[in-house]
Amino acid sequence: MENTNNNIFAEVRSKLDIVDVISEYIPLVQKGKNYFGVCPFHDDTNPSMSVSREKQIYRCFSCGASGNVFTFVQEYEHISFKEALEQLARKAGVELKNVSLQKKNDKNDKFYEIYQLTDKYFLNNLQTNLGKQAKEYLHARSITDEMIKEFGIGLSLETSSDLVQLLEKKGYNLNDLNVIGLANGNKDLYNGRIMFPLKDLSGRIVGFSGRRYDGLKENKYVNTKGTPIFQKGNILYNYYDAREFVRKKNQVIVMEGFMAAIRSITIGIKNVVSLMGTAMTKEQVDLLKRLSVNVILCFDGDDPGRHATITNGEELVKQGFNVRVVELTDGLDPDDYILKYGKDSFERLIENAQNYSDFKIKNLKQGVNFKSNEEVSDYINQVLLETSKVSDEIRRELTLKTLAKEFDIGYNTLEKRLSTYLKEETINPAKKQEFVLKPKQVKHNKYELAEKTLLYYMLTNGDIRNRFEQGKFIFSNEQSRFLASEIVYYYKLYGTLTPADFYTYLKDKKELLQLLDKVLELDIENEVSNEVIDAYIAVVRENNRNLEIKRLEKTMKEKNDPLEKAQIAEKIRKLKMGSV
Repeated sequence: MENTNNNIFAEVRSKLDIVDVISEYIPLVQKGKNYFGVCPFHDDTNPSMSVSREKQIYRCFSCGASGNVFTFVQEYEHISFKEALEQLARKAGVELKNVSLQKKNDKNDKFYEIYQLTDKYFLNNLQTNLGKQAKEYLHARSITDEMIKEFGIGLSLETSSDLVQLLEKKGYNLNDLNVIGLANGNKDLYNGRIMFPLKDLSGRIVGFSGRRYDGLKENKYVNTKGTPIFQKGNILYNYYDAREFVRKKNQVIVMEGFMAAIRSITIGIKNVVSLMGTAMTKEQVDLLKRLSVNVILCFDGDDPGRHATITNGEELVKQGFNVRVVELTDGLDPDDYILKYGKDSFERLIENAQNYSDFKIKNLKQGVNFKSNEEVSDYINQVLLETSKVSDEIRRELTLKTLAKEFDIGYNTLEKRLSTYLKEETINPAKKQEFVLKPKQVKHNKYELAEKTLLYYMLTNGDIRNRFEQGKFIFSNEQSRFLASEIVYYYKLYGTLTPADFYTYLKDKKELLQLLDKVLELDIENEVSNEVIDAYIAVVRENNRNLEIKRLEKTMKEKNDPLEKAQIAEKIRKLKMGSV
């Protein structure tokens, strides 16, 4: 069965290009023969993940994350190997026959199951007579039946414990329902609310946002509290579904609320996510890095929306994003704007989104008393400081000319002040994703280097594998011996080896995978002469002799019998002479 499994793993992997698959998750840029992107597995600022089309593997030079296409999907989406295999097999068009894999139990699996069942319950409620009023409310808000279906909008009934009773009958524990935010004591947490499902990075439903629709003044929205599978600040609404569209557009539109995102998606603008609020968390910034460095902020057109645009835009610029801004009129949010002015008008706003620095400079005028010389001076200095962050010299000059004309100040005076800010910006520039992090240069002693080099060539050279199997050389490091034995065994089973497939074969052997990573990161030529191999083998043998001499010297010190000491001393002498 293991042989059959690995053949199918190899078939799926061979029909997918790791560069294409990873590009669906994070932006990649080609540099030489490899592709580079921001690593999604740590707090990465500069592209430190390298993806090799030749070897079909990836590696982060900063955090050490590595693997093949299965590993990436598994780690990125936080799913099991079985789930990653099934997902990639569908993409590759490979039918999984005779594959037997046990899914590892996740302590949170039951929580995902509960939410999946709850979602079906809410969906069904909206389609019954009891959902008539809620559906009329949605239709009045221009939310069609198609939108209801597409976004999985449902309904919690006004009764106090229908959901809890249903889930308990299904065998779920009441305490678990409280822990994951579906119950309050033995009562339903949501009552009389239209329910919008919230998905995690893998597309699983992990929470809800419930909205009153009957005009009562109690909290308009109730969101799922923090649970073992849901933290509001760790997700972006529509993140899972937006990835493909963001990749095609090479930009992501960020909004405040999920209704704005829903409305945009329905008019064909699908590269959109929302924060479910105005404050962007560090985790959400990291999620945006996975999508694109090109961000359009489209927050509400009121004062809080403008403030949020500046606050979040400032942080994104610091993190190296290219930020543009859509400024909505009449204090409208995107949902209302689209309903009032239509698709074409909104699309023009997106296409003509202004540079963040221009937006910020324009908004610096808010609240300034232009009859006060002190406030005018502060305003001009703030504009010049912001202008110093602009790399386009023409835009800088246009700003200076506008200020000079508007406030009747000498152009040279403004230019001189700007130059001081430019110097400061040069000394302490904002982080930009403009360069690729190079691999760390790992220092090996000659014995470690010899072992890893021989392991590297064992992956491709049958003669070296045969010499190892015949005992012509022995690795002193135990993990090296184990890895070498696995290489030989793998070849006997399959007759060939690619690093990407070997990763899958070793997926449950963590220490050997770590060693394989270190072997594959060696910067050496694929072709090698017998003389060079002989030299590496000689180094390995020398190391074995030295270790054996040390062992014998220690043993000799522990012996009291002079004859035994003499025998050990003779063995040491022969080893040093190289005659053993």
